[in-house]
Amino acid sequence: MQITPPCVVSLTWRLEDTQGQLIDELTEPVEFFVGGDDLLSKVEESLVGQEEGFAATLHLEPEHAFGDYDADLVFFEERSVFPEHIEAGMQFDGLPEGATTRDMPAEAIYTITEVYDSHVVLDGNHPLAGMALVLALTVRDVREATAEEVEAGSVSTSALSVLSAMPPSPHLH
Repeated sequence: MQITPPCVVSLTWRLEDTQGQLIDELTEPVEFFVGGDDLLSKVEESLVGQEEGFAATLHLEPEHAFGDYDADLVFFEERSVFPEHIEAGMQFDGLPEGATTRDMPAEAIYTITEVYDSHVVLDGNHPLAGMALVLALTVRDVREATAEEVEAGSVSTSALSVLSAMPPSPHLH
């Protein structure tokens, strides 16, 4: 079957920075919805028209991956608005309840980068923002999308909702 939106592809991949440092690796195939929000647009563009067995290595500049790093998304928040036990690397979906900073995007995922007695440093950038990436991928399977997947614009178990919001682990999934 040829990859044409809407459909579902099963992929394996190896994601590295431009120095060859491993960021993420999918050795077992994971499904992604083509024609929705599961894949970065440059990744999806490379897949359309291809079939099972297709393999490619993509060089993704920040503007085609997770954007440029924005220093304005780094800010201090009062330590008192956080739970007692927090540490660098923890993430919050949106601003913490009771946040005194009101001019930051409410929908961002914020990562704690430093914890001090009086304040906490939060970063609203995606962990891979500002990085050029190399993605070596292989299409393991292609299938028609279900009506539910088409309506949702996503495969519910997708890890590449992963490539849009990375969890707080050193790997993407």
